[in-house]
Amino acid sequence: MTIFLGTLRPVTRKPLYLKRSRSPGLQKNLWAKNEFGEFEWISRIYVKDICRIMNKIHQKLPNLRNPATREDRSSSEEASDVLSVGDLTKAIRSLLETRFVDVTVEGEISNFLHHRSGHRYWTLKDSDAQISAVFWKSRQLSFEPEDGMKVICRGRLTVYPPRGAYQLDVFQMRPSGIGDLQQAYEVLFRRLADEGLFDESRKRPIPRFPKTIGLVTSENGAALQDILTVLRRRYPLVRVILRPTAVQGVGAELEIARAIQEFNLLPIASPPNPLSLLGEGAFAPPSPSREKGAGGMRPDVLIVGRGGGSLEDLWSFNEEAVARAIYASKIPVISAVGHEVDTTIADYVADLRAPTPTAAAELATPDQEELRAIISSSAHAMTLSVRQQIASLRREIRDVHETRDLIADAIDSKRETTERNLDRVQRAVRHRFELLRMTMERDRARLTAMNPDKVLERGYTALESPEGEIISRLDTLLSRGEKDGILIFADGRITVRFD
Repeated sequence: MTIFLGTLRPVTRKPLYLKRSRSPGLQKNLWAKNEFGEFEWISRIYVKDICRIMNKIHQKLPNLRNPATREDRSSSEEASDVLSVGDLTKAIRSLLETRFVDVTVEGEISNFLHHRSGHRYWTLKDSDAQISAVFWKSRQLSFEPEDGMKVICRGRLTVYPPRGAYQLDVFQMRPSGIGDLQQAYEVLFRRLADEGLFDESRKRPIPRFPKTIGLVTSENGAALQDILTVLRRRYPLVRVILRPTAVQGVGAELEIARAIQEFNLLPIASPPNPLSLLGEGAFAPPSPSREKGAGGMRPDVLIVGRGGGSLEDLWSFNEEAVARAIYASKIPVISAVGHEVDTTIADYVADLRAPTPTAAAELATPDQEELRAIISSSAHAMTLSVRQQIASLRREIRDVHETRDLIADAIDSKRETTERNLDRVQRAVRHRFELLRMTMERDRARLTAMNPDKVLERGYTALESPEGEIISRLDTLLSRGEKDGILIFADGRITVRFD
């Protein structure tokens, strides 16, 4: 088996280490683990950092100086240091929007408004503070927020100069509490079911002998190792393309959906299968040249999943973006999310659901041992069948040889009998023809003797009435009152009159 890591566009991930920024600035930048166990950039601002902000503004704008020094300056200099509200707001906006470009905040929704324009506005608050938030209509949201719901938002800080207020421009949002998660799950499930994303009629069969399998999962998770171990044991001939993604946390659903889309954009190719089984080293990361060669192979099947976890850990596979990416995929998809008891929306949309990642690898490939047994059994059956056919043909040939002389004698006997019968028939036909000829001669002589012309030639005459009727008796003619008649001779006719 060959594994190609990162053959698609890699996801830019931040380094996984913990440190405090040493660069001079207005805030403390910290790499830390979030509630999902992932390292991410955490931005916090403290009271003393407010002072640093003001100092920074003072440095950037020379007209902000210590008020105590203003008494020593002239009125013209003092007037030149006065800031307009717009200038101050622009300075604050520049500092905030360049520092807080990607923050993750957890809080409770209050004063939620779904405007008729499609935008969503609310206040995100906790026990200590609150901040305005906005979610633009052009962005996807898999649930409908409501007041009192606890959510995790990812976005950036923006300043609205006309009101001098700052707000959180949210890119992504998901429920935080278990009850809210379940409610969002049920709402999305019903909506997608009504649209037909779960229909069994649209699901495609999984190829029985895949040449290439695409994996969409974390490159550091145990699920990947379980899948690779099963593939190496069951079907080492298969090629594997790994598209590493985050499988939990804010934004993971977009990475998973993008990975599925990128797999579908690959051109269809038919790479040759290796001619020999690879050894233990087959699962080592490939060299860059091998990575480059894998880019043109569209997988025959995709395995999308991760290991087990809580409902929040698996929530990325309940997002609408992942469900629609699986639904739109031209490649059959096997979902392998969590353990057997875990069920996500991705499982319902996928062409086939596997209870575990290990089971997904088993469902995606045939077992090489079973294939060997089938091939061996088929070869034995074919050999036995060919041998039986050869033995049967040999018996038939022997029987033909044994009966050849008998057939030849029978043919000779039939030929002699046929010749005798033919001679007998010929003699009978000639005799019959002679008899017919004699009969015909005799009948012809009789017909000739009875010919009226012949009778006239012998000296006889015939009497014919004017109407052309032959008169055999004279009283017949007289009884009609006719006195004329025609005498017929051998050489002519003559009209006569009777008194």
